[in-house]
Amino acid sequence: MQKVSDIHITATVPLPTPEELLKEIPKSHEQASFVARSRTAIHHIIFGHDTRRLIIVGPCSIHDIDAGREYAKKLADLSSEVADRLLLVMRVYFEKPRTTTGWKGLIMDPRLDGTCDIGEGLATARRFLRDVIDLGLPTATELLDPITPQYISDLISWSTIGARTSESQTHRQMASGLSMPLGFKNTTDGNIQAAVNAVHAAGQSQTFIGIDRNGCTSSISTKGNPNCHLILRGGSRGPNYDAASVAAAHQQLKEAGLRPTLMIDCSHANSGKNADNQPKVFNAVLDQIKANTSSQSGNIMGLMLESNLNAGNQKFPQPIEKLAYGVSITDACIDWSTTETLIRNTHAALG
Repeated sequence: MQKVSDIHITATVPLPTPEELLKEIPKSHEQASFVARSRTAIHHIIFGHDTRRLIIVGPCSIHDIDAGREYAKKLADLSSEVADRLLLVMRVYFEKPRTTTGWKGLIMDPRLDGTCDIGEGLATARRFLRDVIDLGLPTATELLDPITPQYISDLISWSTIGARTSESQTHRQMASGLSMPLGFKNTTDGNIQAAVNAVHAAGQSQTFIGIDRNGCTSSISTKGNPNCHLILRGGSRGPNYDAASVAAAHQQLKEAGLRPTLMIDCSHANSGKNADNQPKVFNAVLDQIKANTSSQSGNIMGLMLESNLNAGNQKFPQPIEKLAYGVSITDACIDWSTTETLIRNTHAALG
């Protein structure tokens, strides 16, 4: 018989079921309680019951666990100092969308050598998330593969759907069933309406094909996620963090019958893909928040920063032993000193 299936498949490697991995690397009662409390705190910020600002900050991607732990320790220490006005949540990004090809993140290729041991990657991700939570830091990540949440979402306090996938029905359906607050970014061309539509869709009940904790293909029905919101990240037509763009987004959310609450991503197209511009964007948004001369500025509930121990990024792939410590292998980041100064100054400005 003529072969018509799996013509281009070179290997199929079984993975542990989500339930098996969760039993192998369990969360403690204390960790579960912390995740629940931090999600509730973020909910209160989104809905205006908590006047603090949400700051999603950390490396563009986690590729070095030791450097990631060092960064988390620094951020946890800072977080405790500014917690009365700011809620700091660490970026713990394990999956990276690629425009063409490239390293797809720690879950997909944990050894950074192209061997793509996804089982090891999922286990490494869970262990690292537990380490961050134990420091008293909530975690944030981008969810790219719709199966990944079954393995790690119980340890995530906030998540995002990126610019490349905000228009995806699969990701909107997935978001509708997630247990944490979630932001949808505007598309790479700067289209805000697509992300507004995504927030609306994810807030509704959905039924779709997925897997359960035992890895069985299932019909999944959700009641909708009420904690979804819009993220402005700029686009090919330019940045959208200025007051006029914020006001336009505010109006689009209102017209869609949605709460006009949004977050500003200070990186990506808003910074012109130049990490050195992130502080300028951050401070410009802070000025809007401080001025608070309109309801629109009052609805900027958070900001995002790409930050690492050391500034910039480095070429990858290259031999792992040649990689500089604490430097991103994906998007360029600002360094820790700059990050600390921005957050301390923000805390003082909001006093």
